[in-house]
Formats: sequence, structure tokens, C-alpha cells
Amino acid sequence: MSNGRGRALFVACMATLGSACSPAAERDAAAEREAELVMRSLMAAFETADVALIEDLFWAQATYDDFPNQHTYHGLDEIVGYVTAVHEWADDVYMNVGAVHVTTTGGAVAEWIFSGVQNRPMGSQVPVGTGREIVLNGVTVIEIRDGRIIRAADYTDVGALMLQLGGRIELPGGGVVELEGTR
Repeated sequence: MSNGRGRALFVACMATLGSACSPAAERDAAAEREAELVMRSLMAAFETADVALIEDLFWAQATYDDFPNQHTYHGLDEIVGYVTAVHEWADDVYMNVGAVHVTTTGGAVAEWIFSGVQNRPMGSQVPVGTGREIVLNGVTVIEIRDGRIIRAADYTDVGALMLQLGGRIELPGGGVVELEGTR
């Protein structure tokens, strides 16, 4: 490698390193770390029903969209109720968080697998405890403002939940969807 080419390569590498270590890059990296920590903390709150943690994670005026059930929860009291509700009907609750995708603009998306054993009624829709293990996958999206969640949303397949509980889906034309071994 000639001396001129070596110097040009050195200068290009130093410029790249300089931009990677700029204050803006450091802020972006810190925002990404914060977003992942907030998301993983939220998933831990679902698993443990830790009310204090939930209250620390959300702004008082935050909203949480439960898209599978077509409901939006407003404010801390409703959000705490939503996040802890699974413990009213399930034991052995576990949230296995896979990939967490973060942004530098204050957001994150987590892929997760939920599991729990449905031992108590789930409202009027499932008035008995089935003792069945439920395993669902889904995603949660959060928007963070000044270190706390201002908005969150969950996406999962409620049909899979109902089928795992022993339910069936009756389709137009007489078709029926059931999981084998649930009847």
C-alpha cells in the first residue's frame, strides 16, 4: 500500500470513528439503551404484577391500547389493572422476551411469548378454571417521553387463546376450528 493510500485510509477511519463517538451518537445510543430497559421492565411487570414498577414506568396521563380486545386504558389506575389482570386468572405467568427493536426517537417494539396456567375464571367469557397452559406470542409497542411510557399497545391473537382454553370457532358455512385434544 503506498504512503498516500495509507494516509487516506487512516483519515477515513478516523472520520468514521469521530462521527461514531460524537455527542449525537452517544445520545442516540443512550436513548436506545433506555428504550430497551423500559421495554424489558414493562415485560417484567406483566410477569410479576409489580404495581410499583408499573407506576414508575408510565406517565399518569398515559394510554395503553389492548388491540386484541378492542379496549384502551387511560391513566395509571386503568393501566395497572390491565397489566396485572392476567394474575387474576393465571398461575405460573412467564413472559419470554425475544428481540427488542428500539429507536433513537423514544420507542421500542418487543416480541414476546406469554405462558400461564388458566386456573381461575376469566370473567364471564370463561367462567371456570380449565387448568390448561396457555402459550401466546405477540408484540408490544411503546412510546417513551422523558424516560417514561406515554403510550403502549399490545398485539396478539385472542383466537389462539380461546382455542387453547378449549373453545371453538364456528365459521360461516358450517366450518369449525378446534385444537386437537382440547375437548
